Parts: sequence; C-alpha cells; structure tokens
Amino acid sequence: MDDFTLTSLRAAADLVHAQVPPTPQYAWPLLAARTGCEVWVKHENHTPTGAFKVRGAITYIDWLTRAHPEVRGIITATRGNHGQAQVRAATAAGISATIIVPHGNALEKNAAMRAFGATLIEHGQDFDSAKAEAMSRAAQYGLYMVPAYHDQLVRGVASYGLELFDAVPDLDTVYVPVGCGSGLCGTIAARDALGLRTKVVGVVSAHVDGAKQSFEQGRLVGTESAWTFADGVAVCTPVQAALDYFGPRADRFVAVTDDEVAEAVRIYWQDTHNLAEGAGAVALAALIQEKEAMRGKKVAVILSGGNCDMTQAAEILAGGTPDVRPAHLRTKAS
Repeated sequence: MDDFTLTSLRAAADLVHAQVPPTPQYAWPLLAARTGCEVWVKHENHTPTGAFKVRGAITYIDWLTRAHPEVRGIITATRGNHGQAQVRAATAAGISATIIVPHGNALEKNAAMRAFGATLIEHGQDFDSAKAEAMSRAAQYGLYMVPAYHDQLVRGVASYGLELFDAVPDLDTVYVPVGCGSGLCGTIAARDALGLRTKVVGVVSAHVDGAKQSFEQGRLVGTESAWTFADGVAVCTPVQAALDYFGPRADRFVAVTDDEVAEAVRIYWQDTHNLAEGAGAVALAALIQEKEAMRGKKVAVILSGGNCDMTQAAEILAGGTPDVRPAHLRTKAS
C-alpha cells in the first residue's frame, strides 16, 4: 500500500488544487426535511470533468511521467468519468490517450472524451469486456495500461475527502458510491489520516453488487451482468487491491435499485437543482433507504458525478427509470 499519511495526502491535494479548485459541500435544508437528518452534499459534479475522477488522474499522470518518462501513450477502459479524467490529464502532459468503452455507453460521455482528445473505441457489452480489450491493445501497441484502481489514483481522490472532513469534521456517516473503489478508499484514507471516527458506507447498485458481496464474504465475488443505468458503479468484478483496503475499514455496504436511484436523481433536482448522473445519486438513494436509522444525525453523501445523458435525464425527470438491458431481457412486467 502506498503512503496514505496525512502529509502524503496533503501533498497530493496540493497537486490537485493546482488544476482543480476545491468543490463545495452544502447542507441542503430540503434534504434535511426529507430525511430527518442534517445532510451535507459533496458536489463532485462541479469539477472540470463533472465528476470526482479528475482528481485521481492528476496525481496518477504526475506519477506516471516521473516513474515512466518513456511513456508516449496510455490506454484505459471506462464507462466515462475515469476516461475523461485520464484523457484530460494525459493530453495536458503531452501523452496520447486511447479509451475503450462498452457498446451502448453514454453518448454524451463518449463525446466529452473525444472533445478532451481521446481516441475512443467501443468494444464488448460491459466494463469488464472493455477492460480486457484495453489490456490486449496495450500489449499489442505498446501503450501504458491505466487501471481503474491504483494507489496513485486514490491519493488524488482522497483530496475530496480532506475537503469534506476539513469543512465538516463531526460527521457521523458518509455514503460513497463504489465502482472500482477509488472513491471509497480515498474517503477512508482521508478519514483515517485525520484521525476521525466517521463511518464510511459503500453504496452499490442492487443489480451489480459484486463489491458488496465481496465485502460481506471477505473474498472477490463477481456478478454475471452489469445492467444498471448507474453506469459508474456497473462493475461486475471488484478489484482485489481495493477490497484489501476497504474490507477492514468500511463500516458496511448498501445496495440500491435503479428505481431508488432514479428517485434520488429527481430529489437532487427538486431539493438542490443539481442534476446527478445515476452513479452520482446512489449515495443519496442509500441514505433515503436508511433514513430512519440516520434520523437526527449529521450525514454526508458524495454526489460523485453529474454527467447524465439528456435522454436519460428527460426520462428520469418525467418520472421514469431508464432500462439499459437488451430488448430480449426485458419483460412487459418490468
């Protein structure tokens, strides 16, 4: 495990803040009235890429250019936010970036990655298939494979945890979305470095709950499919290194359905006038699911991204829930 001391995390935050200002955290009164507790929202939807991943890419590419100055091109797999962040940081450092996304990926995230300068390739039906293709192309074309989880990513991501805990050090609980785990591990690293006792709760999709199962069973457990519109948490197979870190340190995991996530997106719009993407809303969905247990407490939720496609946003705000499953898997009842 890399150096997650407070000195190291503060230095990483300085790197991040040289490019990305701290994001705000607000206690929204309508959310408090709705849940019965004091709710702080950490607005990672307010970064230059619309998501928290921008932080880890800054520290990762800084490390990469120092540790491997020979690298001229990177490749990675993504559902969108990780890719945007890596392309932004890589192109700023003079490195080319190839991004592999699954077929059916969010069109506006794809467009954003291309706008940042990516060579974008569609492959497979889910993140895990795209990841396998990226690893194959890395070997074939001599590109440096950027993982979705790495200690240097976590160091950068931890900067949002430091910002939140510096501003609100007496939180009882923080709910954090979990895809490959950098957000959860970064939040835990910041909490531990500051010596706080805040409970950190991981949140996954009930439809792609491998990280939750892995946490509860103490071993890697994967799911067979990743059909959720909350694409940022649609990871079938968890990362062992992430599990090794958050396993003994997270308080618990919560799984939320797509219907619960869609309702949380609507609530964010109604109560804060922020548009969250699916993965960005899972933390609030988990709090609402557990609101009776959280009543009277001071709680934070990470709004980890706001990159919601317009078509999905229109469907959700009209009261619906996007169904991203292939047609043959849908039923009239669903």
